[in-house]
Amino acid sequence: MDLESETRSRESRLKAYKTTLCLAYQSFGVVYGDLSISPIYVYTNTFSERSHLVEDDDEILGVLSLVFWTLTLIPLCKYIIFVLGADDNGEGGTFAIYSLLCRHSKMGLLNTYNAVHERLSACNSDKFLGETKTYSTIQQFFEKYKSSRILLFLFVVLGTSMVIGDGILTPTMSVLSAVYGIKTKVPHLHEDHAVLIACFLLVAVFALQHYGTHRVGFLFAPILIAWLLCISGIGIYNLIRWNPSIIRALSPYYVYHLFATTGRAGWSSLGGIVLCITGAEAMFADIGHFSQLSIRLAFTAVVYPSLIVAYMGEAAYLSKHKEKFHRSFYRAIPEPIFWPVFVIATLATTVGCQAIISATFSIISQCRALKCFPRVKIIHTSSQIHGQIYIPEVNWILMVLCLTIVIGFRDTNMIGNAYGLAVISVMLVTTCLMFLVIVTVWRRSVFVGILFVVVFGSIELLYFTACLTKIHKGGWLPLLLSLLMLTVMSVWHYGTLKKEAFESQNRVHLEKILSLGPSLDIVRIPGIGLIYSNIITGAPPMFSHFVTNFPAFHQILIFVSLQSMTVPKVPFYERFLISRIGPPEFHLYRCVIRYGYKDARKDSYHFENELIAKMAEFLRDESDEGSEDGLNQLTSWSCSENPSGRGVELVETGPGIQSEAELHQKVRYRGVVMSKAVKELVEARDAGVAYMMGHTCVKACNTSSAIKKFTIDVLYGFLRQNCRRPAVALGLPHTSLIEVGMLYHV
Repeated sequence: MDLESETRSRESRLKAYKTTLCLAYQSFGVVYGDLSISPIYVYTNTFSERSHLVEDDDEILGVLSLVFWTLTLIPLCKYIIFVLGADDNGEGGTFAIYSLLCRHSKMGLLNTYNAVHERLSACNSDKFLGETKTYSTIQQFFEKYKSSRILLFLFVVLGTSMVIGDGILTPTMSVLSAVYGIKTKVPHLHEDHAVLIACFLLVAVFALQHYGTHRVGFLFAPILIAWLLCISGIGIYNLIRWNPSIIRALSPYYVYHLFATTGRAGWSSLGGIVLCITGAEAMFADIGHFSQLSIRLAFTAVVYPSLIVAYMGEAAYLSKHKEKFHRSFYRAIPEPIFWPVFVIATLATTVGCQAIISATFSIISQCRALKCFPRVKIIHTSSQIHGQIYIPEVNWILMVLCLTIVIGFRDTNMIGNAYGLAVISVMLVTTCLMFLVIVTVWRRSVFVGILFVVVFGSIELLYFTACLTKIHKGGWLPLLLSLLMLTVMSVWHYGTLKKEAFESQNRVHLEKILSLGPSLDIVRIPGIGLIYSNIITGAPPMFSHFVTNFPAFHQILIFVSLQSMTVPKVPFYERFLISRIGPPEFHLYRCVIRYGYKDARKDSYHFENELIAKMAEFLRDESDEGSEDGLNQLTSWSCSENPSGRGVELVETGPGIQSEAELHQKVRYRGVVMSKAVKELVEARDAGVAYMMGHTCVKACNTSSAIKKFTIDVLYGFLRQNCRRPAVALGLPHTSLIEVGMLYHV
């Protein structure tokens, strides 16, 4: 037995290693493209605004030293070592950190911690951590002052908006820089032709997104690996041929010397140097597509050393060709291999867009689930890794905006200025949020949090101030994009909260539901009625409106409430909370269904099967209460498709439905008599299932301020009219749908 268990353990470890290596390989094509192509434009953007040529090697050494220490401190130390550890159960990004904070404390507007959360294991995973004095002080501060929670929310939304803006600027900067490289060999190439090629490549990138991260990663990974081999090989060649002594730039002395000798010009050059860390935030945002270990392995073993060698080689070339800083990367390529490297560079820059596009999909998915983004269609492209998604509407909007910027700007220096400001703004937001994570989630000393902010925040703040001076030279673009996204997300969140508050205040109380009996001549028709709403107590106002005008409802009525939790995933066995309303003869139930912001929503048919199975399990458990026969407690119910038609057939699945796989086991049940309630459930299901939900029009009250009227009536109304309807987003069948028109004055 020991030998057998040891063999199984060895096999499981080997499988884990293979999985990690496979994910690390895929991450090259998804995560590191943006970071890996930065050598193409860093030195060009850094030296492009100089009014004079670089006169000595010390200035080049200072820039290289800044690049080296920036790459070491920000991506390697900050993100790989610290930030990746702040994931929200495997999910990363600005909003993932915020949802983590909301769940662990009372500092977020998304804090909906109530009885529905109490029975959720993911929400109780931190109870073993002791409360520190600093944790209690911060929690009390945010709990006392609602304005602080609003400011924190807007701060997070601003960072999220910058990431989405980064998703627009990265493809334009990457592809346009690569295509313009051809001018080093074909100087007479018309600019319109170069722009046309860039547009074609961008369309190709976005057209491939529907294949999913898994397929795109396998397709793009060889290109990025070939690219990293090329730049590291060329870097070693240039380092040896032109100036091996350039390696002394690893000393931080040259950073000090650069600022001491160049002054304001050296500080201004930080706006170009910051481009060397573009894509670092994508490592954290894309963690849901892969794993911490795979991302750390790929970066430390391959990406980081390749980039350092590439920057060293280009600096060695510039030290001997100081007049050729314009498109210096392509000029440093040895003549015999220029065209092969140019082709790989063009493909690599095209691949480089993938990192931030995938990150944008992940972040928008999180925002949508947490009611901070309009309803969009989310397609899960992998059955193994739920974080791999594709959002068609967002994909095509990104493509149109990218093409608009390429055609409108055409200047990589201006796009680079915008790009740098977007990148460093997101990093500053992450650093500030990490302080709260360290103190309130990890429960470390406040001095550890302050040390983290001082070390990394001071560096990023220095870069941020340099980027602010270039607002008039293209830096206004990310501010405009982030302001647009900030408006969309804030208005949607505000309007949704007002709508749900109205429903909660005007809900029909249980006493009124129970009074809808024979005295009111309510007709009960065969079948099951699923009443969708956002409230978890009472009935939605649209149900009262419906019964008033049409006094009839189904034999079995289930009030369904879909709740998005501030956790990435909710285990299947914890997803359904079912309770009975009133006496058994009323056949009224409530079902709260909890989803994490990364959980895939099933289509209506699978959802019906899951709900009916859980209802049968609930009725079985209810009928067994008080029974002395413990054997009946060993059997739980599932349902499978009846070959004869739409109906369901109960099947035996063991002591409890613990997973979706167990739910769909088809073991025919024999020898146990179904209870009357379960029989009625099956018969009602055979008669048909109808879905009821409100078709609401939200308007501001007449007494509201002009700002609120504009926000609700114009902005929120516009977003609701142009996003997916709730029934479409839930995938409800149109033929079984009942929509009740309602007007809400919020």
